[in-house]
Amino acid sequence: MQRRLLITSISLGLFAGAATSTALAETSPLEQQLKDLESFQVIAHRGASGHAPESTMAAYELAHEWGVDYLELDAQLTADGEVVVFHDDAIERTSNGEGQINDHTLEELKALDAGTWFNEANADKADADFAGAQILTLDELFERFGNDARYYIETKSPQLNPGLEEALVDKLEEYDMVESGRVLVQSFEQGSLLKVQQLNDDIPLIQLVWYYPSEEDESRLVEWTGVTPGPAEITDEDFLAVAEYAVGIGTNYIYEGREVIDTDFIRQAQDNGLPVHVYTVNETDEMERLMEMGANGLFTNYPDRLLEFVE
Repeated sequence: MQRRLLITSISLGLFAGAATSTALAETSPLEQQLKDLESFQVIAHRGASGHAPESTMAAYELAHEWGVDYLELDAQLTADGEVVVFHDDAIERTSNGEGQINDHTLEELKALDAGTWFNEANADKADADFAGAQILTLDELFERFGNDARYYIETKSPQLNPGLEEALVDKLEEYDMVESGRVLVQSFEQGSLLKVQQLNDDIPLIQLVWYYPSEEDESRLVEWTGVTPGPAEITDEDFLAVAEYAVGIGTNYIYEGREVIDTDFIRQAQDNGLPVHVYTVNETDEMERLMEMGANGLFTNYPDRLLEFVE
């Protein structure tokens, strides 16, 4: 009897130890999200914005229905401190309003028509249901898709949106988007990313860069904010400096018809721990080329086109 109890005790101990090891080996949702970045990501730029008014519920509904990896959006603040999903600083291009978005209250913005412009500009894709589309709040987007989607959020024009980082992080925490592995925060402004990191260092960050010819020497490429040297001069140390706070890098591919990155750039970034996401790629030949070059993901207004290559 005593021997049987001993065996049972040992068995239970081994079972408990195995269960503990299994628990320790389990991947958290946030860890899984970071692991998934090693695979190719389809990023719906402002939703399926080639088919519906950008940054509206219709565009995000369509992209989500197609099964994209990320819904991409820009976060800005209203005059009364609400986080809204909107790209431009001024509201004229994609609504019937005037002025800067952060000069208007949410109530004023909600009264605008953010869809008719698309019908007027895209007669072949016009839909009567787009007319009267509203500017979205981040709350509305999160409440619609919740943890059934992943979100790729840019802190847009942080210099015009003081307090944006704090408001955004509050929303991400309120909706449990960080620990559940649902969000990436991107910005061209390194300072904005570092502020987000200070507020919550679990939030995965993407450093955006934009390469273009130097005004002094057109043969030499420079980066818009100076966060890295140009691709021809960039070193492992430059990529590692970004990797200290970011989990990836988002870059343009072409500037006025000229390719600004190549396979070597992508591989060097990856070798230094930075997956490379390229914006904004809408033509199928460019999609194919960048996938062959090894890009880890593409931002596109036409996620349906890109999904054909990855399915």
